[in-house]
Amino acid sequence: MQYLNGDTVHINDEVQLWEGCRGIVVCSVDTNEYSDEYPEIEWRDELEKGVLILSDQTGLIHYEEPDQDLILIKRDSMQYKS
Repeated sequence: MQYLNGDTVHINDEVQLWEGCRGIVVCSVDTNEYSDEYPEIEWRDELEKGVLILSDQTGLIHYEEPDQDLILIKRDSMQYKS
C-alpha cells in the first residue's frame, strides 16, 4: 500500500490516521513486513492486503486501501528509502 503521495507504507512508520489520532504501522501484507508483536503466522490467512495500524486512541485498525487522511509523520530514515 502507498500513501497518497506515492510513498510505500512500511512497518514502524508513525502515521496520522486523522486529525488528533496517530498510530504505528505494525504489519504490511503488501510488502510482507510484520512486527514481532503481529507476526506473519497470525495474520497471513486473515488479511489479503493492506496494513495494520495500532493507535492508543482506537486500537488496531486494518486499512486495505490508502485513505486521504492517512499521512506519514515519521519514518526511521536508516530503515527504509521510499
